[in-house]
Amino acid sequence: MTLAPPPAEPTATANASTATNPLTATTNPLTATHRPHDRPLARPAMSNAIDRHDRFALTNRYVEVDGRPAIPVSGELHYSRVPRAEWEERLRLMRSGGVTAVATYVFWNHHEPEPGRRDFHGGLDVAAFVALCARVGLDVVLRIGPWAHGEVRNGGFPDWVQHAPVGHRTDDPAYLALVDEWFAALGAELAPLCGPTSRVIAIQLENELYDQPGHLVTLKAMARRHGLTAPVYTATAWGGADLPAGEVLPLYGGYGDGFWVDVDQPWDTTFREHFFFSHTWDDPGIGADLRDHPGIGRQVTASRVPSPDFPAATCELGGGMATAYHRRPLLGARDIAAVAQNKIGNGSGWQGYYMYAGGVNPRPGLQESQATGYPNDLPGFDYDFHAPIGAAGVLAGSHAELRRQHAFLAAFGERLADMPSTLPDVLPAGVDDAETLRWAIRSDGATAWVFVTWQQPHAPLDTFRGARFAVRLGDETVTLPHAPVDVPVGTIAHWPVNLELGGVRLRWATASPLTVLGQAERPTLVVVAGPGIPVELAADGATATDAAGAVRETAPGVFVVDADEPRRVDVLQGDARLPVLVLPAACAAELWVLDGPNGRRLLRCAAPVHVEADGRIAVRSSARPRVLEYDPDAAAFVPIAVDAPGVGVDVALEPVPGAVGEAPPAGYGARAGRAAAPNADAIARHGTTWTFTVLEAAPGRRVLHVDWAGDVAVLEVDGRVVLDRFWDGTTWTIGLDALAVAPGAELTLRIVPLHPGAAVHLPTEAERRRRAVDGSLVALDEVRLVSSPLWREVETG
Repeated sequence: MTLAPPPAEPTATANASTATNPLTATTNPLTATHRPHDRPLARPAMSNAIDRHDRFALTNRYVEVDGRPAIPVSGELHYSRVPRAEWEERLRLMRSGGVTAVATYVFWNHHEPEPGRRDFHGGLDVAAFVALCARVGLDVVLRIGPWAHGEVRNGGFPDWVQHAPVGHRTDDPAYLALVDEWFAALGAELAPLCGPTSRVIAIQLENELYDQPGHLVTLKAMARRHGLTAPVYTATAWGGADLPAGEVLPLYGGYGDGFWVDVDQPWDTTFREHFFFSHTWDDPGIGADLRDHPGIGRQVTASRVPSPDFPAATCELGGGMATAYHRRPLLGARDIAAVAQNKIGNGSGWQGYYMYAGGVNPRPGLQESQATGYPNDLPGFDYDFHAPIGAAGVLAGSHAELRRQHAFLAAFGERLADMPSTLPDVLPAGVDDAETLRWAIRSDGATAWVFVTWQQPHAPLDTFRGARFAVRLGDETVTLPHAPVDVPVGTIAHWPVNLELGGVRLRWATASPLTVLGQAERPTLVVVAGPGIPVELAADGATATDAAGAVRETAPGVFVVDADEPRRVDVLQGDARLPVLVLPAACAAELWVLDGPNGRRLLRCAAPVHVEADGRIAVRSSARPRVLEYDPDAAAFVPIAVDAPGVGVDVALEPVPGAVGEAPPAGYGARAGRAAAPNADAIARHGTTWTFTVLEAAPGRRVLHVDWAGDVAVLEVDGRVVLDRFWDGTTWTIGLDALAVAPGAELTLRIVPLHPGAAVHLPTEAERRRRAVDGSLVALDEVRLVSSPLWREVETG
């Protein structure tokens, strides 16, 4: 797939004359010229004339929240895959990560395994989940199916529906009769929570349905008839889906890697393209292995706005990736952030992630597998997804990378939302181009944001030397930085051009704005330095000072800031003064921007932080955490006092080696050319065991951190399998409280060795370890028990 932009855009140029060598720009800047919207602002009937909502509405360019342009952030969490006791903390962690709406599949087979025997209790109480989201301050996107996929058996159909003699996923009256009863049951639970004042702001119909637009209209009418209403109805648009015009908001996706390609296939074009800026939104790779015509490699081009009626929006930006037996992708935190930033630069009006919080299937037999007709075997229980919030509630590095982007959207989304995206005058020649710098702008003709992403997995990049950007806005051209700058690998930056704040007009900056603190009349701009990129602030006719003398003027109105530690720089322009807090790249992973009843707060903390219902800060940590809050009056980070009922533990356990299983075979069968996972009998026969008990006294949330190597592992509690995992070289985190493991219970880890000839694709480091041993690989390196109480902010004064 090429990265061809719309016809009116400049065409891609290989070995462009503006470059003297592959990774060095000439003294001529890299250029982009603002291109305005190609259609006037309009309001579609959906959410305006039909199903109006008090807070949420659509235009053809952007989403409107509370009457203002905004860029919502939705993140997927499946309530039925997370213990009910842990819902609230997961939701609060999502909110502290900058998520504004929770998306959740409603899996039919989780609720109604037998006809008429429906269960909406306990962890399946979807109404209680939606009500809790509202209390936490989160909107809700209900993905009601009835076919959902989500790596679930039969795509979410109960077996009795899957085997019914009906035309599934069509307007066959016999099939619609089954769906109608299910939607009626959902309506009885959820209709009181829908409506113009509710937190339910969107409903997704079906999933990955490509050629049944009339059926989507039927499902929409059926849902509305049963009280399942929302201002926005959505449908997935990837794979060239034929959607009913005006009836649903088309939603797109973007994964940096995926399990659904064959074991020997290289990093696919459909993954690679997301690490480039482009106005092509469709991804024909998602769900390709479940379509009759896969379409991988098929070129799909789309206009600046995927539909003339609606803004560009996503529901499945990869928050991580699931693990199949035959292929076990692993994306780094910056890989995930790179894809997300590129969609913002491409003109996204809605950032939606799948998954944002992982989980565990509530019982055996619910996961996708070759036994149920899929080409892929997935773990029976595990759905961690390497998400920003893992299945055990432990944060991945992607949480920090994404929450900085989301803080930016919360602070500047109103300005950004109506800015169209413009690609630069020289584009990469295609997905193999590792020489042309990847960047784009969003602008309104007077102000702009420059998005630079120089990050991708698998195919290495080199430092891009001598970058300088010329942004043409109407009759003026803004060139930044003052001198050419080298762009290191890993750069994910968004730089402002002509940003007005507090009466000061910043001409540009080479640090990424994070948020704005304080009141509108006395704001403090917070920016974060990028690794290896000097921080420059430019403001015409201005002066800049800081208390430590760490600012120097290199040209009239251009100031270089020493960003080796937090600095408050006062930019004075005329009678106006703008404090700019410049934060070093080294502290970026510790930053939290929290909006609560007491206003916006900027914190530094290495442990997970969220806001409690009473507005106080809460921190999950085994030891007393160090929590700092920025005080604009003191121009410094000051400690926050926190306390907990007790101190947790972090101890290494000593598993006792047990039985050694039989030598494993090279394979356990296959389907459609993809290796099958060992079944329960094979795991019992080939697995090597270690047993241990957990401490009787462990205050706080208990999590096992298991470092191991092999093929497949299962955790048994008192002889019963409760969890499983396919090895990919990462630590397996296991939430013991979610499994209701009693203190003193006997736990057994059973690990099946990985045969050297097994047809499985592993991440680079895992493959290196696999090749470093003779014969089959099996090891249990360490098991740690970490219990973490919740430390709460102590009220002072």
